[in-house]
Formats: sequence, C-alpha cells, structure tokens
Amino acid sequence: MSKKPPPKQFVKTPIIGTKFTLLVSSAKGGVGKSTIAVNLAFALQNLGLKIGILDADVYGPSLPKLMNLKEKPKSEDGKAMIPVTKYNAQCISMGLLVDEQTPMIWRGPMVISAIKTLTQKVLWKDRDVIVVDMPPGTGDTQLTFAQEVKVDGAIIVSTPQDLALLDVKRGIQMFDKTAVNILGLIDNMSYFKGDDGKDYKIFGESGVEKTAKEFNKKFLGHLPIHQDLRSSADKGIPLTHSDPDHEVSLLFKNIAENIKQSFQ
Repeated sequence: MSKKPPPKQFVKTPIIGTKFTLLVSSAKGGVGKSTIAVNLAFALQNLGLKIGILDADVYGPSLPKLMNLKEKPKSEDGKAMIPVTKYNAQCISMGLLVDEQTPMIWRGPMVISAIKTLTQKVLWKDRDVIVVDMPPGTGDTQLTFAQEVKVDGAIIVSTPQDLALLDVKRGIQMFDKTAVNILGLIDNMSYFKGDDGKDYKIFGESGVEKTAKEFNKKFLGHLPIHQDLRSSADKGIPLTHSDPDHEVSLLFKNIAENIKQSFQ
C-alpha cells in the first residue's frame, strides 16, 4: 500500500508595515462584527497605537460605509496599492475597488487571490496594529488567514443567543486547529437600556461568557444595543473616534486595553 503524502506545510507570511495583525471574526453573520472591528480599531488608536483597518469581507465589504470612504486606493507601480487614510487610520477594502452595488460573484480561488492581494500587495506604513474585519463563517478567507498569514491574535464576536453560539463553537475549534491565538470573546447586543433605566437582555443572557469558559478562552466584555453606535456607523464616523468619552466608547476602551496588553 502506498503511504499517504505528508500534510501540506504552510508558510505564514507577515503583513508588511505593521507590528501586529488582529482578526475580528464571527462565525455567524449579523452579529455586529464589522461595527465592532472599526470601533475597536479607534479605541486602540485612542490608546496611542497607529492603526490600519483591512476589510477582508470580499462578498459584503462594510468599511467604505462605516468610514464614509469615497477615495479609491492609488498605485505608483501598478502592482501594490496605497491604503486610503482617514481619521489617521490607513484603510483598505475590496469595496473601494468596485462600485458599491456591484455583487462579487466569485468562486473560492478568486476570493483567495483577493485576500492575498489585500494582505501582501498593500503598502501599509508604520502601523502598530492592523485590525482585520473578517467575513462571517469558517470558509476560504478564514482558512487563508489562518494557514498563510502571520496572525498575532483573533477575537470572536457573538450575540448571546443559542443559534449564534453554535457557530461560535465551530469558529473557536477552527482557530485552535490552525494555531491562531484567540485573545477572547465579545458579547455584542448583550442588552439595551430601557427608558426606565433597566437592562433588557432580549437575546438571552451570559451565553458568550459561558462559551468562553467552556473552551477556556478569555471573556472580553459585554457591548449593548445603542442608538448612538448605530447612528454613528450610518454616518461613517466611528463612535469611539467622534466621542471617546461616550459610555459605549468606554466599554470599547476596556476591551482595547485588554487587547493591547496581550501584544506587549
């Protein structure tokens, strides 16, 4: 009998121009991951870090809307792109390269090629950290990052409802199997504060925290449903940038301080 070939050995290539690469991931769509990724990036900026934001969601890019980006990336040599800068953050997204209403009808190999372009052919300059807004799920993009990009840490975002947590557990195991360090879990849309001052937990309670404990991962904190967070995203001005002392921005600050410590 012929022997099985040895498993393929992947070389993890660092993103040039940054000290640290941080993935913000969610195994389930619609849990607010992109809003968290952008606001977390600016919370890190508020702590003195020079940031970049890489929108790796090829099929559903959100960064142009969340940052109100209109400018297209330039290239001096026709090969490498210069990221767009806004609010002192360097930004890149597939959404900046196509019309916002153009669907990306691509198969897996084209997605992988696009991810390699975004990670290896962008001229990031002197960044302390690049925050990567990942697409939901555990597909080609996640595997490309996990196997071929030097990643310093990942955060998993979820709502506390059971349906979302089923996919979170799959996401945790994917990162563990590909040796990506999970820095912790965030419970988003954890509650909203009513006019009576009470917290209402409409999606359930403590599910993300319990999942973190089950898999021996750090729990980074709860984030609420808040109108100001939503309206700032719609305006393209991240709340942690426009109002760093807002009650929600301070919650992001606590999470950012935790993450910054893990990079030191």
